Amino acid sequence: MKKILSSLAALLSFLYVAGQNDATLTIQQNNTGATISRHIYGHFSEHLGRCIYDGFWVDEKLPVKKKDRIRLDVVEALKKIQIPNLRWPGGCFADEYHWRDGIGPRDQRPKMVNTNWGGVTEDNSFGTHEFLELCSLLGCEPYISGNVGSGTVEEMNKWVEYLNFNGESPMTKMRKQNGREEPWNVHFWGVGNESWGCGGNMTAAHYADEYRRYAVFAKNYPGATLKKIACGASDGDYKWTETEMQNIPLNQMWGLSLHYYTVPGTWQKKGSATAFDEQAYFTTMKKCLHMEELVSRHSAIMDHYDPEKRVALAVDEWGIWTDVEPGTNPGFLYQQNSLRDALVAASTLNIFNNHCDRVRLANLAQTVNVLQALILTDKEKMLLTPTYYVFDLFKVHQDAKLLPILLNSPQYSMGNEKIPSVNASASVDSNNVIHVTLVNLDPHHAINVSAQISNLSWKTVDGQVLTAAKFTAVNTFDAPHTVQPAKFNGAKKNGNNLNVSLPPQSVVLLEMKN
Repeated sequence: MKKILSSLAALLSFLYVAGQNDATLTIQQNNTGATISRHIYGHFSEHLGRCIYDGFWVDEKLPVKKKDRIRLDVVEALKKIQIPNLRWPGGCFADEYHWRDGIGPRDQRPKMVNTNWGGVTEDNSFGTHEFLELCSLLGCEPYISGNVGSGTVEEMNKWVEYLNFNGESPMTKMRKQNGREEPWNVHFWGVGNESWGCGGNMTAAHYADEYRRYAVFAKNYPGATLKKIACGASDGDYKWTETEMQNIPLNQMWGLSLHYYTVPGTWQKKGSATAFDEQAYFTTMKKCLHMEELVSRHSAIMDHYDPEKRVALAVDEWGIWTDVEPGTNPGFLYQQNSLRDALVAASTLNIFNNHCDRVRLANLAQTVNVLQALILTDKEKMLLTPTYYVFDLFKVHQDAKLLPILLNSPQYSMGNEKIPSVNASASVDSNNVIHVTLVNLDPHHAINVSAQISNLSWKTVDGQVLTAAKFTAVNTFDAPHTVQPAKFNGAKKNGNNLNVSLPPQSVVLLEMKN
């Protein structure tokens, strides 16, 4: 009898654990018309550390393929993930950057001190023409952040004219003298950056007044209607969002920004990018998922003043921020990139996808050699980080129709704290191919997902998975392929439903088609 009871207890215990590790997912038809804008998948490149110089813009003697000094292997890697837009020149640097210093003959451009990032001398060899040539090579839209903090209305007005006007004017004449006949027609313009901090330490009300003034003089020209983005809040500063929505006419702004970084520790001691334990991993994931609350609450405030959702929430700085790699310049923000960072990226992109009715632009910080970079370089060497591969997997969502989901996830626990183990998003593209991206944050347990797909036709399922044995796994110049996607065979069709076994600490892309 004792043996029977013991066996029964073991069976019940097994079933209890198995039940704990099950998730249910319902994928519904899109009845709202909401589309996942490709611009959610944008990136950010500031004059910071080795992002521009020694990242995109290299020494002419470096033995790699280049156009002028633009590094082409970096360009080709970003083209592969269909980068939709690139934000430049900052960041904090934007509000000390004067665009006229970065045009004309390079040997005649004045030098400046980059007071925000390392106190290094900036030679201005990479300026407006070089940036727009980079965007042309990438096939992406430029997103320019204008200088409000130390600049003038006239300065931004003339920059817009220089880039976008095709008539007769001093700015057009100057552009042509510098080698560009046709205007570039740049649409995305940020009016200042972090004006509550490094961009001027303004109050919300003062910035709103400044924005209105700048927006009036940032002119539309034929073929170039501006999409002006106002400086929005940091983190949970909901009062800032409310003040801007109250005081800036909706027809004066295309978007309102939000900045949020996932910091594993504190701002004073952020934590290592590579040497961290499970407690630090769990805390990082909990802070990453806080983006859901931030987007929801800022969106709710915007909904109050803008129920038709005319103004986009532009999360134009996001990502994980750790301590720099030992031995590197602390002002250069160079950090390694692990599987943990890939899980942060995938979870955040799932959140943005599911809020695509309001989030219509976002920019990961930063593209090369800085913060949560997609690409790391060392002289002629280049590697793709785990985060790069997330963007490669998720590119299928760009401009696809959102498929709303209902997800019931088991919990991943650490001490007295819990977070959902699984997050997901789904879309259907113009060829009626369904894509689902799933993330399992639990580093110990596979999660069985039972997915019901309502009123959508499909016959086959294929998949890819991104995972590794440890959440600290990284790609290095000696071992650049440690973390990269592989074929996924853990999804099975069951009628019109789907059964998926998500490996621990993994990102999975599923593709279903007829």
